[in-house]
Amino acid sequence: MISFVLGVEDLADTRFAVSPVQEAVLSLRVLRDPGLSALHLPWRRSVLPGLGTLDTGLLTALIGGRHTLPDFLTPRPTSFAPTFEEELAAVRRTPPGLIRRDLIAAHAPDPPPEALRDVTAADDAPVIRLGATLCTLLERYWKLALEPVWPKMRLVLEADMTYRARQLAMGGARRLFSDMHPNLRWHEGVLHIDGVPGTYRTVASGRGLLLIPSVFAHRPAPPLSPDDAPVLAYPSRAVATLWAPAPAADATALTGLLGAPRARLLRLLEEPLATVEIARRLGVTPSAVSQHLRVLYASGLVTRARHGRQVLYRRSSLGDQLADRDRAA
Repeated sequence: MISFVLGVEDLADTRFAVSPVQEAVLSLRVLRDPGLSALHLPWRRSVLPGLGTLDTGLLTALIGGRHTLPDFLTPRPTSFAPTFEEELAAVRRTPPGLIRRDLIAAHAPDPPPEALRDVTAADDAPVIRLGATLCTLLERYWKLALEPVWPKMRLVLEADMTYRARQLAMGGARRLFSDMHPNLRWHEGVLHIDGVPGTYRTVASGRGLLLIPSVFAHRPAPPLSPDDAPVLAYPSRAVATLWAPAPAADATALTGLLGAPRARLLRLLEEPLATVEIARRLGVTPSAVSQHLRVLYASGLVTRARHGRQVLYRRSSLGDQLADRDRAA
């Protein structure tokens, strides 16, 4: 078990960020082990043919026997939404000693595989070359496998962060962490992370806590090293919607009453969602969604509330009644 000890100032400095480099690195698990997450099989099938001659063997060799990955490949984001290029530049600046430490730690207690044998060299030069090669491969992999779908992924991640911020506002840290994953426990100022390799206790000491929602994380993922500042990648909500086709309209009474587009929209609004996220899930433009939302809001079937820069829509009690009757029919 790993524990983060968080003081009042650390909770005040708890924030969220997205990390494209982290998504690329975590997706390597699904690439190597398709049984790890059935949700991502459509993505895996779609990208494999396009990888061509890319040395995926060296990339997947980064994964340890416990599905651990070296921390240096997932640097702590310094802004809310860094670009892949910005984060990769930080990875390229990693000192050889840190590359060596993290690659060995990711595979412990076993030695690194043959593909990473240079990391055990006493001389720094082979380790530096290995780090440069890994960055080049990771950049090509990103462009082939993830960059085309990153806009959709980012919408899912931002919708998750909006939901988490609402949980924090409604119930504090206890509600935030209890709803995030079964492996997380908040007790008397300490965040306990179960079901992860390693055991350590880190005191935040004013460094705060950084939370990073992830499409490809299958469980909460703290750093392997207790020396790093508290940061936690966790599985995002609504990942199942990412690779699924847009829901098809069905011929029900609700559809007859509202029309197919508005009926599909009303069924979707069981939870608060922003216009851009609704558009992504339905596969339509935000402007089309806005037109239908105006009608549903004027009819009293949906409510709306501002959260930060976004307006969130949800079914009203009347909308819930109509949707429930539609399901019963």
